[in-house]
Amino acid sequence: MCVDPAGHTDLALALDDHAAYRRELVEAGLLVPTAARGLYGRSGAFDRLCEAFDDYATREAAAGYEVLRFSPLIHRGDYAKIDHIRNFPDLMGSVHTFTGGDAEHMAMLEKFEAGEDWTRDLRPAEVMLIPAICYPLYPTVAGMLPEGGSRYDLLGFAFRHEPSDDPARMQVFRQREFVRLGTPEDAIAHRDEWLARGEAMLARVGLEPRRVVANDPFFGRGGKLMKATQREQELKYELVVPIVPGEKPTAVASSNYHIDHFGLAFGIRSAGGAVAHSACIGFGLERIALALLGTHGFDPKGWPREARDVLALD
Repeated sequence: MCVDPAGHTDLALALDDHAAYRRELVEAGLLVPTAARGLYGRSGAFDRLCEAFDDYATREAAAGYEVLRFSPLIHRGDYAKIDHIRNFPDLMGSVHTFTGGDAEHMAMLEKFEAGEDWTRDLRPAEVMLIPAICYPLYPTVAGMLPEGGSRYDLLGFAFRHEPSDDPARMQVFRQREFVRLGTPEDAIAHRDEWLARGEAMLARVGLEPRRVVANDPFFGRGGKLMKATQREQELKYELVVPIVPGEKPTAVASSNYHIDHFGLAFGIRSAGGAVAHSACIGFGLERIALALLGTHGFDPKGWPREARDVLALD
């Protein structure tokens, strides 16, 4: 992190830019702020951009993907197998509900009316909010994969507890993912193919993507080693673009090679009997929409012709 002569950090300046862009989006009616930071309503115009890129991804995907759509929830027992709680406890979201009777209800209401913490009277539900939309997939494909492995096309909402005024860091956002399960060679080939395809897709809509080796935000002191290991093994790549020209680039797509993590956790095996490896690429639809608006302007009618044609906006 650099410091300018006035003593401001690059981070502080970036946050100012993010807040300014957020104000512009809100004033234009593209995003509707709520009482929770990083939680927005989306206008029809903003949503159409997300859907336009999603449709573009559908057209670009090769044949052979099984289309699945899961809810933004995962069974608590399946969540426990993923190790997300060990690595990202600060990002998780647990669903709790009321399970008592009349007496417990009255006691909870007394706390509610008194402005006390009534949430302590709730109990964990059997589900958790998903932080990545591929997580519900793996428990459903336990067992032996078919010859040649499997490919999945996923779309859904994910949750990460990251309250922020940066419009690109929403707590709830959509991901379009393409997942490959099979041998190590299958998974790595999928990763490499989709990174190249994603770069080309983003370039055709007028963005300037750059491929970078990255790491997930592992928590705590132990997380430092995991970040370093992930980078050294090049298990995670991101496609980054400036959300607003001149800003530090932000990841709008990422690809992870999970090695055999999910294969071991859920008993998934390739056709040869070995533990299956997996890889995925995910496109952040809201971030891509934000980058398109920041790059080309808020009125798609004034965008470059190629971008409008590719996204079928006319």
